[in-house]
Amino acid sequence: MFADAFHVFFMDIGANRKMPDLSRISERDRLKARIGDEPHWQRLRQGCYVGFRPSKKGKRGTWFARVYNPDTKRNSRKALGDYGKLKGHDIFKQARADAELWADMVECGGERARDINTVKDACEVYASEKPCPIQEGILRRHVYSDAIAKVKLDRLRRHHLREWRKRLEQTPALVTRNKSGEKLWKERAKSTVNRDMVPLRAALGQVLKPGTPNTDAAWQEALRPFKGADKRRELYLDKLERKRLIDAMRDDARPFVKGLCMLPLRPGALAGLTTGDFDKRTRTLTIGKDKNGNPRQITVPTVIAEFLSEQVRAKLPAAPIFARSGSEVWNKDAWKYPIKQAVKTAGLPLAASAYTLRHSVITDLIRARLPILTVAQLSGTSIAMIEKHYGHLVRDDAEEALEALAL
Repeated sequence: MFADAFHVFFMDIGANRKMPDLSRISERDRLKARIGDEPHWQRLRQGCYVGFRPSKKGKRGTWFARVYNPDTKRNSRKALGDYGKLKGHDIFKQARADAELWADMVECGGERARDINTVKDACEVYASEKPCPIQEGILRRHVYSDAIAKVKLDRLRRHHLREWRKRLEQTPALVTRNKSGEKLWKERAKSTVNRDMVPLRAALGQVLKPGTPNTDAAWQEALRPFKGADKRRELYLDKLERKRLIDAMRDDARPFVKGLCMLPLRPGALAGLTTGDFDKRTRTLTIGKDKNGNPRQITVPTVIAEFLSEQVRAKLPAAPIFARSGSEVWNKDAWKYPIKQAVKTAGLPLAASAYTLRHSVITDLIRARLPILTVAQLSGTSIAMIEKHYGHLVRDDAEEALEALAL
């Protein structure tokens, strides 16, 4: 190992004596083609180089990366292209960034250099490392089936992602289907576009460095979310309305909906709870499958503990606390229709949904003047999101409190 490092060190010293400064445009323009089409190399750090080969036909030259591979004990080389969409100093900046990124991959074992070549490859690796049914569905519908999936990562540019985003924005969003099977569509909202861009942006962010701002190499700029697209949920059901909804639910769905009315959890997080997640002795509930992916524990009051104890009775630890007929786990396609039917039966606003219940419970907690930090911890969201969507309730309560101080 010491001999390898010693060898690379002296190779670097010898090569550095005749190396041009490729960041200088005038110096690049004076370079001539070398024997055997060998690129002109510039050392970036020990064992890592960026190279440039001038064109013999007067066209843009080709850039390369070179790195010493500790596994093979040899130099590895990769063509980076001509960066035809970039101009001036941005060409060298991007070539340098791509060379360093590829060198990092090779030096850490080469796994990414060998296996992650396309946008689809990057998304599949990300999905396997951070499994989530929702994001996997988004990738399947909007990335894997799209032309963007086949684009090579070292050729990915801002215009590729701008075109993909335009196609995403123009894709109608599925609302629901009626009993005859007909699908109903609506225009895709900006908030939905923001949500659907998240998995792709995160996947690319793991394998690509941000490109130079305001250039076509700045792939990240095309995936910036719309500002102000997330609307505050306005529909609220009070306790009596929620009780009417529970009474109107069919028998197998009633416990699940009652759980939504008693706990400020996302429907998917509630559906993912298993019997082993509830400790009857300490009245502790562990929420593992949630949006942020980090398990958390909450202690529930006696009345909710009794309700949960009734649901887990005679069930194995791995069984879902709330199950459909046939012991199947609830999902958004399964809970959506029973709730819609019960909403109609109870005479409630037709826009009411499972998320309306979560919003209503959080609203009640805020109205009860529970600290925002505590509400955020219970509901599994950030303080910033609570303040953004429910801050007006806190301001109203503050106004009432100040009014009470009047003399």
